[in-house]
Amino acid sequence: MASSYDHAITVFSPDGHLFQVEYAQEAVKKGSTAVGLRGDSIVVLGVEKKSVPKLQDERTVRKIHKLDDHVCMAFAGLTADARILVNMARVECQSYRLTVEDPVSMSYIARHIASVKQHFTQRPGLRPFGLSTLIVGFDYDGSAHLFQTDPSGTYHEWKANAIGRSGKTVSEFLEKHYTDEIAKSDEACIKLTVRALLEVVQSGGKNIELAIMKKGQPLEILDTKTVEKLVAETEKERDEEAEAKKKAGGK
Repeated sequence: MASSYDHAITVFSPDGHLFQVEYAQEAVKKGSTAVGLRGDSIVVLGVEKKSVPKLQDERTVRKIHKLDDHVCMAFAGLTADARILVNMARVECQSYRLTVEDPVSMSYIARHIASVKQHFTQRPGLRPFGLSTLIVGFDYDGSAHLFQTDPSGTYHEWKANAIGRSGKTVSEFLEKHYTDEIAKSDEACIKLTVRALLEVVQSGGKNIELAIMKKGQPLEILDTKTVEKLVAETEKERDEEAEAKKKAGGK
C-alpha cells in the first residue's frame, strides 16, 4: 500500500498517512541522540558525538548551534538539512530584532522553525526536513524554555526531552528522574543530562558534547576535560546509588 502513495509528498494514503513525512521521522531516529533539559535558571543541551576520522577537524561537526544571544538549538537527523534550517532561524532572529527592537521570544522562534518545516510538507517539488530540533533559551522576563519540533511541523514545550537514536529510552529515563527539586539546582540539571546520555553512550565523556546557558549569561559549550569530569562524577554517584539499593534489598 505504501509504495502507491509515497512518491508525492502532497498525496495522502487512504488511511491518512503522509509517507514522506513518516520517512523523515525515521531519518531522525537514525541520528545521534540529543537531550534537552530546562531548570529554573538554566537550560542544558547534551548530544552524542560520533567519532570522527583521525585527520578530520572535529570543529566542523557540530550538533549544537547558537541562533541568537539567548537561543540555541540541538538537532538529530540530517546535518545538511540542519545547516539550512539554522541559517533560516538566525536570519529570522535578527529580522525580529530589527523590526520589534526586542530579542526574539522563545515561542516565536520555535513556531517559526515549525512553520518552515510544515511548509516543506505541503508544497510539490519539496521534501520534508529530515531532522527534529530541541530549542532552548530564555525570554526577556528571565523564564527558561525548551521546545521540540519534528519533521511534520508540530512543536511542543517540554521540561526535558530527548530525540534521535534511542530517544524513547532516554525520554523514559528523564520522565522517571526529572523532578522540581532537580530543576532548582543548576548542577543537578547538568548531571541529569549527562546521566541520561550515558544510558545510550557507552564510551564516556569523549563522545558527549554539552552546552549550558544560565539566566543572563551567554551560551557556554563545555570543554572535553570538564565533560569527562562530570561523566566520572555522575558514574560514581550512579554506582553508589546502585550499591545502596543492593544493600537495602539484601536486608
